[in-house]
Amino acid sequence: MNIKIYHNPRCSKSRQTLQLLLDHDYEPEIIEYLNSPPSADELQYVLKTLNLKPRDLMRKKETEYKENNLDDSTLTNEELIRAMIKYPRLIERPIVITSDGKVALGRPPENVLDIL
Repeated sequence: MNIKIYHNPRCSKSRQTLQLLLDHDYEPEIIEYLNSPPSADELQYVLKTLNLKPRDLMRKKETEYKENNLDDSTLTNEELIRAMIKYPRLIERPIVITSDGKVALGRPPENVLDIL
Protein backbone atom coordinates (compact mmCIF):
# COMPACT_ATOMS: atom_id res chain seq x y z
CA MET A 1 0.00 0.00 0.00
CA ASN A 2 1.25 3.46 -0.88
CA ILE A 3 0.82 6.26 1.62
CA LYS A 4 1.04 10.01 1.24
CA ILE A 5 1.52 12.35 4.20
CA TYR A 6 0.97 16.09 4.05
CA HIS A 7 3.71 16.96 6.48
CA ASN A 8 5.18 19.93 8.27
CA PRO A 9 8.59 18.98 9.72
CA ARG A 10 8.33 21.76 12.31
CA CYS A 11 5.12 20.30 13.78
CA SER A 12 5.56 17.74 16.56
CA LYS A 13 2.31 15.90 15.72
CA SER A 14 3.36 15.69 12.09
CA ARG A 15 6.79 14.33 13.04
CA GLN A 16 5.19 11.82 15.43
CA THR A 17 2.76 10.66 12.75
CA LEU A 18 5.55 10.24 10.22
CA GLN A 19 7.58 8.26 12.76
CA LEU A 20 4.56 6.07 13.51
CA LEU A 21 4.25 5.23 9.81
CA LEU A 22 7.96 4.45 9.59
CA ASP A 23 7.76 2.30 12.74
CA HIS A 24 5.05 0.25 11.01
CA ASP A 25 7.35 -0.30 8.01
CA TYR A 26 5.65 2.19 5.69
CA GLU A 27 7.72 4.52 3.52
CA PRO A 28 5.25 7.32 2.83
CA GLU A 29 5.50 9.89 0.12
CA ILE A 30 6.23 13.02 2.13
CA ILE A 31 4.65 16.20 0.85
CA GLU A 32 5.74 19.32 2.67
CA TYR A 33 2.44 21.04 2.12
CA LEU A 34 3.73 24.50 3.05
CA ASN A 35 5.81 24.32 -0.14
CA SER A 36 3.40 22.18 -2.18
CA PRO A 37 -0.16 22.74 -0.97
CA PRO A 38 -2.84 20.25 -1.93
CA SER A 39 -5.12 21.19 -4.81
CA ALA A 40 -8.75 22.17 -4.34
CA ASP A 41 -9.78 18.71 -5.57
CA GLU A 42 -7.48 17.03 -3.04
CA LEU A 43 -8.81 19.16 -0.20
CA GLN A 44 -12.40 18.46 -1.24
CA TYR A 45 -11.63 14.73 -1.27
CA VAL A 46 -10.10 14.90 2.22
CA LEU A 47 -13.04 16.88 3.55
CA LYS A 48 -15.61 14.55 1.98
CA THR A 49 -13.81 11.39 3.16
CA LEU A 50 -13.45 12.71 6.71
CA ASN A 51 -16.97 14.16 6.64
CA LEU A 52 -15.67 17.60 7.60
CA LYS A 53 -16.44 21.16 6.61
CA PRO A 54 -13.52 23.36 5.51
CA ARG A 55 -13.35 25.22 8.83
CA ASP A 56 -13.00 21.86 10.61
CA LEU A 57 -9.69 21.40 8.79
CA MET A 58 -8.45 24.93 9.44
CA ARG A 59 -6.12 26.17 12.15
CA LYS A 60 -8.20 29.04 13.46
CA LYS A 61 -5.47 30.51 15.66
CA GLU A 62 -3.18 31.26 12.71
CA THR A 63 -2.62 34.90 11.83
CA GLU A 64 -3.88 34.34 8.27
CA TYR A 65 -7.22 33.11 9.61
CA LYS A 66 -7.75 36.27 11.66
CA GLU A 67 -6.29 38.75 9.15
CA ASN A 68 -8.48 37.44 6.33
CA ASN A 69 -11.68 37.32 8.39
CA LEU A 70 -12.11 33.64 7.66
CA ASP A 71 -14.53 33.34 10.55
CA ASP A 72 -17.05 35.24 8.39
CA SER A 73 -20.07 32.91 8.22
CA THR A 74 -20.99 34.17 4.74
CA LEU A 75 -17.85 32.66 3.16
CA THR A 76 -18.55 29.64 0.99
CA ASN A 77 -16.79 26.30 1.25
CA GLU A 78 -15.04 27.08 -2.03
CA GLU A 79 -13.75 30.40 -0.67
CA LEU A 80 -12.43 28.68 2.46
CA ILE A 81 -10.72 26.00 0.38
CA ARG A 82 -9.11 28.69 -1.78
CA ALA A 83 -7.86 30.36 1.41
CA MET A 84 -6.27 27.07 2.55
CA ILE A 85 -4.46 26.78 -0.78
CA LYS A 86 -3.31 30.40 -0.67
CA TYR A 87 -2.31 30.15 3.00
CA PRO A 88 -1.36 26.49 3.55
CA ARG A 89 -0.40 27.17 7.19
CA LEU A 90 -4.16 27.18 7.79
CA ILE A 91 -4.43 23.47 6.97
CA GLU A 92 -4.56 21.21 10.00
CA ARG A 93 -1.80 18.65 9.86
CA PRO A 94 -0.75 16.01 9.23
CA ILE A 95 -3.09 14.48 6.68
CA VAL A 96 -2.42 10.88 5.65
CA ILE A 97 -3.94 9.34 2.51
CA THR A 98 -3.60 5.70 1.50
CA SER A 99 -3.55 4.41 -2.07
CA ASP A 100 -6.92 2.74 -1.46
CA GLY A 101 -8.47 6.13 -0.69
CA LYS A 102 -8.57 6.15 3.11
CA VAL A 103 -7.79 9.40 4.89
CA ALA A 104 -6.82 10.24 8.46
CA LEU A 105 -5.88 13.38 10.31
CA GLY A 106 -2.92 12.63 12.57
CA ARG A 107 -4.34 14.37 15.63
CA PRO A 108 -3.55 12.38 17.61
CA PRO A 109 -0.96 10.50 15.54
CA GLU A 110 -2.54 7.14 16.44
CA ASN A 111 -5.56 8.06 14.27
CA VAL A 112 -3.59 6.90 11.24
CA LEU A 113 -3.47 3.33 12.55
CA ASP A 114 -7.19 3.06 11.72
CA ILE A 115 -6.51 3.34 7.98
CA LEU A 116 -3.45 1.11 7.68
